[in-house]
Amino acid sequence: MSDTLRLTWDAPASRWDEATPLGNGRIGAMAYGGSGLYRLNDSTVWSGTPDGPARALDDVIARGAGPERLAEVRAALDEGDVRRAEELLMAFEGPYSQEFLPLADLRVDVVGAEPVAPARVLDIDEACLLETLSTPYGRVRRRSWASTPAQALLVELTSDDPFDVDLELSTPLRGHAVGLPGALALDVRIPVDGAPLHEVSVEPGHRYADDDTDHGAYDAYAAVVTAIDSDGEIDDAPGRLAVRGARRLLIALSTSSRAESWWADAGGDWRTASREAIRDRAQKRADAAVRRAAADLLAEHVADRRRATRARFAIGSRREGTWSVDRDVLRGDDPALRATVAAEYGMYLLASSSRAGSPAANLQGIWNAELRPAWSSNYTININTEMNYWAAPVLHAPDVFEPLLALVEHLAATGGDVARRLYGARGWVAHHNSDVWGWTLPVGNGRGAASWAIWMMGGVWLTHNLWDAYEFTGDRELLRARIWPLLRGATEFCLDWLVEGDDGLLRTAPSTSPENSYVGHDGAPTPLGLTAASDLALIGALFSRVLRAIDDLDLDDALEAEIRDALDRLAPLSVGTDGRVLEWGAEVREHEPLHRHLSPVVGLYPLDDITPEATPELFDAAVRFLDARGPGAMGWSWAWKVALRARAGQGDVAASLLEEALTPFDGDSSRHGPVDGSEWGGLLPNLFSTHPPFQIDGNLGFPAGIVEMLVQSHTGEVHLLSALPAAWPDGDVQGIAVRSGLLLDLTWSGGRVTAAALRNAGAEDRTARVRIGDRSMPLTVPVGETIAVPLAPATDMERTEDAHARW
Repeated sequence: MSDTLRLTWDAPASRWDEATPLGNGRIGAMAYGGSGLYRLNDSTVWSGTPDGPARALDDVIARGAGPERLAEVRAALDEGDVRRAEELLMAFEGPYSQEFLPLADLRVDVVGAEPVAPARVLDIDEACLLETLSTPYGRVRRRSWASTPAQALLVELTSDDPFDVDLELSTPLRGHAVGLPGALALDVRIPVDGAPLHEVSVEPGHRYADDDTDHGAYDAYAAVVTAIDSDGEIDDAPGRLAVRGARRLLIALSTSSRAESWWADAGGDWRTASREAIRDRAQKRADAAVRRAAADLLAEHVADRRRATRARFAIGSRREGTWSVDRDVLRGDDPALRATVAAEYGMYLLASSSRAGSPAANLQGIWNAELRPAWSSNYTININTEMNYWAAPVLHAPDVFEPLLALVEHLAATGGDVARRLYGARGWVAHHNSDVWGWTLPVGNGRGAASWAIWMMGGVWLTHNLWDAYEFTGDRELLRARIWPLLRGATEFCLDWLVEGDDGLLRTAPSTSPENSYVGHDGAPTPLGLTAASDLALIGALFSRVLRAIDDLDLDDALEAEIRDALDRLAPLSVGTDGRVLEWGAEVREHEPLHRHLSPVVGLYPLDDITPEATPELFDAAVRFLDARGPGAMGWSWAWKVALRARAGQGDVAASLLEEALTPFDGDSSRHGPVDGSEWGGLLPNLFSTHPPFQIDGNLGFPAGIVEMLVQSHTGEVHLLSALPAAWPDGDVQGIAVRSGLLLDLTWSGGRVTAAALRNAGAEDRTARVRIGDRSMPLTVPVGETIAVPLAPATDMERTEDAHARW
């Protein structure tokens, strides 16, 4: 354990936001320690049904939405009648997307045990929770981990002396215990419809198939099975197990659901599989695990996690060791250590909540205990889902990134019908909310505010995450086989969505700037009427990237001429009289000057269209925009501001924002704070980032922003220590990906690079231009080799033997 990073808590958790998260991408567990409570989730357990999006689209069309109604909306906007346009747009709103739900609770209670401080030790590198419990007969060691290879939550208890354990399995959903010899099992029914928490008038909040036959014949079902292996005596009863006189006990819990089968193969036989067959799948996983030695299971798990996230952060002089969450992280005095923990913990949470074969990480990753969670714990794709995955390409984690690509493929499948039937457009479209079923309609039930419900750029923004995955790997086959069709479909929609103005320029209508409004002529908040800057930035970047993809793949595509014509006529971003990027196509009075969204400067980050070299006026205007928006507000907004300031080269400002975001939240975490940012969030006792309530995007966004302070590669150069803050004079990072498909190892001291090397783990030689300060050099790295970056220029302009570099 001497070379791993460990976080400790002095006491067991007394509530959910104190518990320790474990996960394997599909199974999530919040481990309380002490009496051994594990609150369980399965990433495929959502309310709703696979055909829900299609049925909702039929209903919306039947209520009058469609291309003709869109023409009326645009006519109203042309006449300046914004309120009429808003009224007409309500017909386009379907129901809400569905909810991510809790599945079960497992209790592994060692009889008569008391925790030995520290009560919980989370080994970040091994993704394993360690506990020592004191009993009247001796000490018991409990070790818990969620294994991706075994597809199970594993709990191992060992002692030199005999101990007794009581096990119990229950569910907050509708379900019942199933009698399996020497095992615990639950059959669980899942709601076929769920209303978001903010829809307070909807009762009941959930509807099951038994209550509502309007949701077809879909059998929403999941199973939880726990198998055990022990040298003690086992006494079982439905829902409970007692183990007596054991010196060793291995528990394997696995889950399965009908939705799991649908996600893996939507065209397969998931409809006809019996409940027994689904339960049997979970039982086979659990049984297979307990037949193996715990040491082998753990070694397999550790190797898998190290492959999934190979990057390592050591900002400052400390990384490996045991750090108290309360004393060293939340209330410590070392900003470099806090930054290291923020990066490593974010990487840990991402790999725990997102692995190939399972759905993408949602608003809470894969951890939720509420039957009606905030914002349905769904996919909010006007920033939050994108932020969840900003770090994945930078951390060279393709297995972690895969679920997002799969999600976008699901969205494109449902979004094609929405684009065609709702807007008369080619390609595919997604709006601001989605779920595991690929929801792409606007939501709101005809009552949702246009500022958030009427936004057609969700799919477009997600394609930029996919482009990042290509740029950081250089994987042309991935681009050709899976990313290109999604980019092309989103481009087709944008080409048809753009409208020509009186000046001949192309704009979007209707258009909103996510969740924001300006003050209209009538003095009321107004979201519509003017093209939002973010629309133009997202579409323009998509067109440019698709043209690059056509070139990289050597394609002959008829769409190219359309794209070039549209790109030439796309309205440019504007700068106001105060020097700021304009959020809309005209200068207007802001309704919320300190609004939490930073969408107007999306071109600065995560896109790469605003740079001091290529667009100096826009770059200065973007920085002025950030100045006016002020410091942090909530976890995800902080994370975005950190990344934006780092991209702007303002490392000290970025570090200051990160410090704000990493302060402990001492308020009531169960109370939902106002979204206007008047009450700031921070970190919960288990280091989850909160608004409040908790959302995972802040945690997952921090590593992306931290990397931007250390290295940037978006301008065609690998710029080392691109925005290094003074508070981080020394450090070392390993395995950071840079654009061009190379991996970087970087060490610095006293604010200066002391060692750097590029590694090529790809299938072809790679070349990158490396910048250190004001010096720049090209560097070619052959396949399988690691090349040191020279820290001083070669004297004879020739290639140095040790670095393969030419000045």
